[in-house]
Amino acid sequence: MKAILLVGGMGTRLRPLTYRIPKPLVPILDKPLILRVIESVPREVDEIIIPIGYKMDTMQEYFDENPPPREITLVEERQPMGTGGAVKNVEGHLDDSFLVINGDSISSLDLDRFVEFHRRKGGVASISLWEVEDPTPFGIVDLDQDDRILRFQEKPKREEAFSKLINAGVYALEQEVLDHIGEGFVSMEREVFPNILDKGMYGLRFDGYWIDCGTRENLLTAYRTLMRGDAESVRSPPGAVSATPPSVVSDSAEIGEGATVGPFAYISEGVVVGPRSRVEGSVLFEGARIGADCHIIDSIVDKDVSVSPGTVVRSQILSNSTPEDP
Repeated sequence: MKAILLVGGMGTRLRPLTYRIPKPLVPILDKPLILRVIESVPREVDEIIIPIGYKMDTMQEYFDENPPPREITLVEERQPMGTGGAVKNVEGHLDDSFLVINGDSISSLDLDRFVEFHRRKGGVASISLWEVEDPTPFGIVDLDQDDRILRFQEKPKREEAFSKLINAGVYALEQEVLDHIGEGFVSMEREVFPNILDKGMYGLRFDGYWIDCGTRENLLTAYRTLMRGDAESVRSPPGAVSATPPSVVSDSAEIGEGATVGPFAYISEGVVVGPRSRVEGSVLFEGARIGADCHIIDSIVDKDVSVSPGTVVRSQILSNSTPEDP
């Protein structure tokens, strides 16, 4: 079985962080986002295909230096092709039913269970579904009692929404779906799925968490969710540091006298936090240097960034990177 990871796009909502690295390589705790997705893929998947355009060389370099326990095939996407176009572009690599996974998000979806669900239902496509309170920014689906999808609706008005179940970005597809994808830029969700409903499409609802990591707010939510739920990845700072758990502080970080961290502070290797500073609900990447008497709130401070003493940083991404960075 093959899996396609969709990681297209330039990560514009995470700029300036994504001027330095592509969004799939943005760390979440101790692993890049894309590695967390790869580790969730069922064991029967023997090849993971990644269509990519932006910073493809950076991605290839990462996999060369950190080979995962799966075969990884990067396929160049010379221009944006949409979800359907990206799948069609790698058609030559597919020889059976396959998975399509949005590589921008993390979730508690059990992909082994999802594949089993797809096979049991016997349709041409299955979709993961997540329930939200406000469905208006999303595409929603209507299910019957057998979990068969009856209809779709894109970004409905609240009073017109017939469901709160949204497309959570994981698909199991039969090869015949490829025959319904045209050339060029194609949206799987808007142009393909509505046209194959009569061939049998099913939706699997799951609980736990689902987070689209494409914004600063959501990326910090991902950190908080995993810090709260994964005890092995979370440790409180040394006793000399005043901290509100859960917080993670690298052994090589230096925390100044009177500084406090947490709740939900993630402080990477080589970080320096000056005296009397506070880091709250924020992520500091490797080598960041926070001056004395600073307050870092709900923010991301990129690798090797220095913050001047007495600075208040609230709800920002600070980075030294520029659009010209390779």
